[in-house]
Amino acid sequence: MDKRLIGAVPLKQPRAATEVAEMSVGSWLCPTELDRSRVVDANDRVRTIRRVGSLAIGIALVISAPWIGWWTLILFTLSALNFAVVDRRIGKSPHPERVSAIAIVITMLIIGAGVALSGGPRSPVLPWMVLPAGMVAARFRPRVVIAALVLTVVITLVASVGVHPDWALEDPVPLIAALALLTGVVSIVWALQAAELHHRDEAILDPLTGLLNRHALVPRFLEISHQARLAGQPVCLVLCDVDGFKAINDEHGHDRGDAVLRDIAYELRKRLRSFELVYRLGGEEFLTVLPGIDLQAGQEVAERLREAVEQARPTDIPITISLGVSAASGAQVDYDTLFKAADEALYAAKRAGRNRVSAAPAPRPGLGDAAAEVPRGEVSRGEVPRGEAGEILAPQLVG
Repeated sequence: MDKRLIGAVPLKQPRAATEVAEMSVGSWLCPTELDRSRVVDANDRVRTIRRVGSLAIGIALVISAPWIGWWTLILFTLSALNFAVVDRRIGKSPHPERVSAIAIVITMLIIGAGVALSGGPRSPVLPWMVLPAGMVAARFRPRVVIAALVLTVVITLVASVGVHPDWALEDPVPLIAALALLTGVVSIVWALQAAELHHRDEAILDPLTGLLNRHALVPRFLEISHQARLAGQPVCLVLCDVDGFKAINDEHGHDRGDAVLRDIAYELRKRLRSFELVYRLGGEEFLTVLPGIDLQAGQEVAERLREAVEQARPTDIPITISLGVSAASGAQVDYDTLFKAADEALYAAKRAGRNRVSAAPAPRPGLGDAAAEVPRGEVSRGEVPRGEAGEILAPQLVG
């Protein structure tokens, strides 16, 4: 469990949920799900450009074959097959960033082999070492780009100086020019990508709370639902609404109300793991998406969030939230259906007195869903008490 989940009870993992947790947890390549979605999106956006570039390289190799040899087409074919595999796997893999990174490293090695076999430091292929490093700069965050740049330099030196050190010492200009070109192109691509990421962040981030907004939710949920169908795993939605927020605005003013929303967003985000994303849908309504979490575990997460906000007293005002939880598995994962169920559960929590968690009925077993239905009004081991409407009852003060 993430150490940031202070005071959290351990989540009960559903069947094979470990696989989904591994699928969703951040990695060095992509620390967050937002970074991971950018890798997938970048692959879609550059696919056509990459194909045009590959076609140009193929034509150049065919024309140059009488001078440098037809064997270069073998390496080109291997590179083309490599990226064909990427196009098939990246949308289905639980770790698309790994698929992309491995393919780029393979491309580096193929081009490095071409450099070594066609003259080392005198190779006409030497400048093409720029291409895979540029691909990294168009997909990943700075630390990955720096690592890729270092790896490219190492492969370039091994394929040139390592093969023909005498040639490199005799005329180092082509190698120096290739390394300078590598650094320049990566820097330009990196700067353009950083500017694009900045503009995209402005489009998908809520300016008040810094949370993701509806624009970020749609593509991310499509990816999560696709992975859930492939793996037959659950997805849980937790819909949250601030109790009596209009009264807070009326009594304390809108500036104080905005501060309350920022503090609540901070508390929600602080108690979620990196792959558990929270979105501000508008006003005082927030939505948390929990991949690999079934209905029971989702209720426990929701109760943890409810307690955190109540104990935090945002802006020193007693604030509570009500939450509605829904979940489905495999082919039953559908955003509209899940959101409607969570919304109905949220209103049930409001009608039951607010400051509590209410769960929507789980899909009936036998319809392909792996999540078991939670009995209403029953308390099982490790659970907090639930009322007749299925809500988790907030602690009551007894005078």
